[in-house]
Amino acid sequence: MKEAEALRPLLMEEIDITKEPEDEKILELIDHLILEEEITRRLPVKRKLEVRQELFYSVRRLDVLQELLDDPEVTEIMVNGCDTIFAEKHGKIFHYEKKFTSREKLEDIIQQIAGSCNRVVNEQNPIVDARLENGDRVNAVLRPVALNGPILTIRRFPERPITMAQLIAGNCISREAADFLKDMVRAGYSILVGGGTSTGKTTFLNALSSCIPPGERIITIEDNAELQIQGIENLVRLEARETHLEGQQSITIRELIRTSLRMRPSRIIIGEVRGAEAWDFLQALNTGHSGSLGTAHANSTKDMIGRLEAMVLMGMELPPEAIRRQIVSGIEILVHLERDVDGKRHVEEISEIDGICDGTIGIHPLFQWEPRKGLMPCGTIKNRKKLERLRS
Repeated sequence: MKEAEALRPLLMEEIDITKEPEDEKILELIDHLILEEEITRRLPVKRKLEVRQELFYSVRRLDVLQELLDDPEVTEIMVNGCDTIFAEKHGKIFHYEKKFTSREKLEDIIQQIAGSCNRVVNEQNPIVDARLENGDRVNAVLRPVALNGPILTIRRFPERPITMAQLIAGNCISREAADFLKDMVRAGYSILVGGGTSTGKTTFLNALSSCIPPGERIITIEDNAELQIQGIENLVRLEARETHLEGQQSITIRELIRTSLRMRPSRIIIGEVRGAEAWDFLQALNTGHSGSLGTAHANSTKDMIGRLEAMVLMGMELPPEAIRRQIVSGIEILVHLERDVDGKRHVEEISEIDGICDGTIGIHPLFQWEPRKGLMPCGTIKNRKKLERLRS
């Protein structure tokens, strides 16, 4: 690493950034430096190739993180300051031996990522959510909020969306439950997917969306565009915008939901419901946009109901009874995901919302996860009107 760091200033002097040189030109300059400079001239061929890659990654990729990003089996990258990096692979977290040469270098990488998404991160705005070109989710936190140096977290997504067939093969869901959900989506039941952090909500939402019949107009709404909707020609993708750049007005999820209703959607897909926009989402479901999909953080299907009520109250004061009526009228199916101690993700429960009794929303389980058995049926759907219409 020391050779690459020594050559990097020389390389930057040679690169004319105003002309945006191609990768081949940069590699040509790197090869010239490695052959000419004393520090690398006598190195073994294997080490020269390593220095070549390190130099290229430092100016055109994400430096020491690029090796992890090139590994399709790495699902999460966690940078805790310039000298401590962890990664997740096959559900297990391990310590990565490489590190950034300086805090400034790590901050440069964060600025590079933020700038590519038209976001600004600095001491006045020390937190930023962004994404890489391939759609990977990025969160960065700088000083003074981060006490042990710049913190960078990258959530990886597969280049190709995971299909329901792959989820079945991975024992994430049974074939019977998958077929049931496919019918629910096709029939136009509104579905909310819940679970804790890193349980695979976005991945599962992508798989569900693949069951939407062709010919419908779909609008996706996200904080950061991550969904990989496949097979839909009439697709509109909307992304919220934070107030970061000077003179730039923020555009919230709430505003995008309201705007989407004027765009003639068949269904709306919300990447994640996390705040006051829960009310706007419920309103959309109750104004002719059934069959819409979304995700929310929750610890169980029962907890998901309480979370929705709390999120609505973030934006307005309403009687709990009014909120519950909107939930019961708008959302029909709840899917809860879990992640076990081995890092494997699976559907823990599929339930139907079953009216209000004594002021409490009823939850009718349809499938539940059983140890050593997997996802097993435990009930029959009561609200069959849309399903019968599909099958008629």
